[in-house]
Amino acid sequence: MLTPADARTPRFSVVEATIPQMRTALARRRITSHDLVLQYLTRIADYEDRLHAAITVNPRALEQADALDRERARGHIRGPLHGIPIAIKDNIQTMDMRTTGGALAFEHLVPPYEATLVKNLRAAGAIIIAKTQMTELANWVAGPPTPMPGNYNAVNGYGYNPYDPRRDPRDGFYDGRPAMQTGGSSSGIGTSANFWAANVGTETSGSILNPANWTMLVGIKPTVGRISRYGVIPITADQDTPGPLAKTVTDAAIMLGVLEGAPDPYDPATGNCPPPPRHDYTQYLRANALKGARIGIPRAYFYDPVKAPGDPMPRGGLNPAQMQAMKDAITALKSRGAIIVDPANIPSVVDPDPQSNFLLWGICGQGGEARGHDDNCTIAFKYGMKRDFNAWLDSLGERAPVKSLTGLREWNLAHESGGTIKYGQLLLDLSDEMDVERDKARYEADKAKDIRLAATHGIDEIMKREHLDALLFPAQSAANIAARARYPSIIVPFALVPNAPDPPFPDGFDPKPAPFGVTFTGMACSEPRLIGLAYSFERATKRRIPPRLP
Repeated sequence: MLTPADARTPRFSVVEATIPQMRTALARRRITSHDLVLQYLTRIADYEDRLHAAITVNPRALEQADALDRERARGHIRGPLHGIPIAIKDNIQTMDMRTTGGALAFEHLVPPYEATLVKNLRAAGAIIIAKTQMTELANWVAGPPTPMPGNYNAVNGYGYNPYDPRRDPRDGFYDGRPAMQTGGSSSGIGTSANFWAANVGTETSGSILNPANWTMLVGIKPTVGRISRYGVIPITADQDTPGPLAKTVTDAAIMLGVLEGAPDPYDPATGNCPPPPRHDYTQYLRANALKGARIGIPRAYFYDPVKAPGDPMPRGGLNPAQMQAMKDAITALKSRGAIIVDPANIPSVVDPDPQSNFLLWGICGQGGEARGHDDNCTIAFKYGMKRDFNAWLDSLGERAPVKSLTGLREWNLAHESGGTIKYGQLLLDLSDEMDVERDKARYEADKAKDIRLAATHGIDEIMKREHLDALLFPAQSAANIAARARYPSIIVPFALVPNAPDPPFPDGFDPKPAPFGVTFTGMACSEPRLIGLAYSFERATKRRIPPRLP
């Protein structure tokens, strides 16, 4: 209980509170974990019906907080998240709450084992207060011509952005989707709206960086294998990785260290990167980390439009408001002593050879490419989904609601009247066409080309040539190339820009400004350096603006 002296202290509020501030308040007995959870549950009760930030709220969160308060009273502190409420994406397995992946077939699934990262969170004292909204099965369900809107799933509907939690009013888009994107298959809604301290997302290509960008959060997409994927519903083990979303670089760094944990025998990739001493990434939070750092500006495509070989029209580029934001960001980097290398174009993005140009090497399925019509794209996603999703279902044993990807597709069709596949299931269909044995040679060749264009002839080549510490990308635009390279990125909130979709909103709608961040990307296992750069940039700018909720 709080002492009388503590009672005279102004009430601690969870709104915009950081993890270090919570830890200090708990240590000084200004607040209990019970009260932290109660404040967060109150905010969820007030705003969840407008935002849809959670698929499941932990009914035992207060009970778990009380147990952690008793441990604290006895002098036992489990770790850096002791008694702090954290949320996790609903494709991450827990044994005390369901894990749906947003799919109706898994609506009541309670898995027989927990994800390794969940064990790491619990060992550090975290209270898992909720399972967050997500795009169904991490957005590998529907494809063209009816792609699934971000943060939609059949279990919980649409997620809404706290910076403008209204429905899209445009003709052809008025199906309940949000007027402002929430970004990616993970969700930053609840962290941004102060429903919990931070959350864990997963990324295969953009699903940490994108939601962090659209909800004004820090997101760390780690090197593949830095954090165990065991117990996470997969798309493909080649690129899947969990990672933290938080309000500050410090919070994200604390989360990364906890999530990393020891090498996991169930995920051999966890030995790819050496951890820092004690898994403590906060030692890299240096305000002067940008001084003398060489930061590359990949102008072609990411800032300025560029023509790919054979293309009649240029691709990519920023609009004027986004370009001004990046100019301001570069000015801030220079003010902290960074050396700007501009341009530092990615070689595979400007390569005149079509076979060596990254822009011409898409992901099969994005254009509806079926077997026999998929020569000029990578099958790594649709092949990996067939291989890894079926293996995941096998791991559930008797608790698996369906026994294979084929079984899921059939279940969805049989229950279509119940809302299973509002946008279709083209990507599941394309994955199920794959033959894991017969298509293995093609898959291996495509995976090698992914690495060559994204890493060897891409990020590696320019960073080594120019001796760079990082590349600076606008918003989440680095997601695809960094993900296919399996490399880390950190996004930091920076600006608000017009929310101006095409086609435009109708007259009189008055869209609110949209968040816009900047991303630092490096080569494999460079998280320590990127964290320092991101922290120094955050200290120099301090641009996060909380959403205004009534």
